[in-house]
Amino acid sequence: MRGLVVDFGGVLDGPDAAVLAGAVADLRARGVRTAVLSNDPGGPGGQVLRDLGGAFVDAVVLSGDVGAAKPDARIYRHVAEVLGVDPGQCVMVDDLAVNVRGAVAVGMVGVHHVDAATTAAELRILFDLDRVAAAGRRGTGVERQSETGGTGTG
Repeated sequence: MRGLVVDFGGVLDGPDAAVLAGAVADLRARGVRTAVLSNDPGGPGGQVLRDLGGAFVDAVVLSGDVGAAKPDARIYRHVAEVLGVDPGQCVMVDDLAVNVRGAVAVGMVGVHHVDAATTAAELRILFDLDRVAAAGRRGTGVERQSETGGTGTG
């Protein structure tokens, strides 16, 4: 998976949103392309969401700005194109099952958000973060051995 697309309302604006914000930031730091996709009507009122682009995610796509809304296939294809990632390499997180089904219909992996802990766990699995973290820990051991003159492979 190379792309993560996350709904804002109902996903990133809840009481435990910090958990998901941390997961998004971690994935972005690992090179995963990230986007907020919202059925926001756009216009001047959408500026708060647009401001997340660059600072929090790589892109923000608002339905009112592009003339298509979830679950229309065009908006999922559009956000994947904006990210420069094939839809089949994207994970879409949304709190509405109909929107998840729309993403799956264009080839994305869909995650139906119910709570932040469950969604974060799903993202760890889909992006294989536990394996990446374990490899990083092993890599740190190798670096430590090398710095002390050891020749082991850890």
